[in-house]
Amino acid sequence: MKYGLIGYPLKHSFSKEIHKKLGNNHYELNELNPDNFDSFMKHKNFLGINVTIPYKEKVIPYLDFIDPRAKAINAVNTIVNENGKLYGFNTDYYGLLAIIKKNNIEIENKNILILGTGGTSKTATQVCLDLKGKVFKASTKPNFDYQYDNLDKAYDEINVIINTTPNGMYPHSFDDELVDLSCFKHLEAVIDVIFNPLQTKLIIKAKELGLKTATGLYMLVTQAVYANSKFFNETINEQEINERIDKIYNEIKQSKQSIVLIGMPSCGKSSLARLLSSKLNREYFDSDKEIEKIIGMKIACFLNKDNEQEFREIENKVIKELSLKTNAIIATGGGVILNKENIDNLKQNGKIYFINRSLKYLKPTKSRPLSSDIAALKEKYDFRLPLYIKYCDKIIDGDNEFDQKIIEIVDDFTNNY
Repeated sequence: MKYGLIGYPLKHSFSKEIHKKLGNNHYELNELNPDNFDSFMKHKNFLGINVTIPYKEKVIPYLDFIDPRAKAINAVNTIVNENGKLYGFNTDYYGLLAIIKKNNIEIENKNILILGTGGTSKTATQVCLDLKGKVFKASTKPNFDYQYDNLDKAYDEINVIINTTPNGMYPHSFDDELVDLSCFKHLEAVIDVIFNPLQTKLIIKAKELGLKTATGLYMLVTQAVYANSKFFNETINEQEINERIDKIYNEIKQSKQSIVLIGMPSCGKSSLARLLSSKLNREYFDSDKEIEKIIGMKIACFLNKDNEQEFREIENKVIKELSLKTNAIIATGGGVILNKENIDNLKQNGKIYFINRSLKYLKPTKSRPLSSDIAALKEKYDFRLPLYIKYCDKIIDGDNEFDQKIIEIVDDFTNNY
């Protein structure tokens, strides 16, 4: 391996794609089993590597030189091999600093609660101390400022929370949050270094509470750009670095984020999703079709058996699976917004578009038993409309022709990063 990433596990990683965009076609992912870690480091069979969980601290004894900042942090995420000598750096520092500044999060004179105590936690501590914040740490272990099951005192004093744990990271995207954000009385901002999913449940909740937020993808890209400059001994000015970071970040986010369509039955979600799939060359999923695969019959037949509750439970499971998809087009059933958990799951990797078709253009039909006549359809429309509006990221005029709706969605999706 010439260049690459070591860690365990690495199923969640975007690093290879990022470094390819930086021009490094030799970058590989090496999911290094802990049993093989010592041998790998002693053989030094690489030119440059990035380091992630659980090795950011464990690599330090193998280094011949450690950058002063990385030494102060006591965590390394970038190693360069120069003629058999290993040089360690911490480019995560620049990544975290970048997302704090980009999202205008105040750290100076604020009380910062850092979730976790590993290598990234140490990096976050150093960044916050350099920005003149006061740092507290939460852990499952004793001898730290707080334990997760005893945060009462923190509720009155914490202003910023930074999650440096893998809680909520793919494939465990549905884990319960470590802390209840609504309990913190003076909370201003939440930072989550996780980048897969694009938005964790913690970040989604923070946005609902009106807090400033920062997510891990921009941090990941930033640290990769700085690491790449170490690998190839490049000197690039701040403007060039920022332009490179923004470009790659936008490309990666757009390539990972899915387009999710919500709206009333007969508003055209399925047809629109198929057209978008063809237009953008993305895989297409219809939640109703996925449900029918499970129940082995048409949804109308299933609902005629008076078992809507069972249907909603199956729908919830299907939405969970679909929300893990990236780079996809997802059409949902009309009632998906009745369970907020569905929306929270879809927001993790998706941008939600509400196809707002006027009631006069919606058609009751026996194939949709819950809205089989105009009275039932109107009742559903009146109840659901505020929820569609509340939960969507963008409203699309559903009365327009399909071509116009496609243009509106594609323009918004491709130009708003």
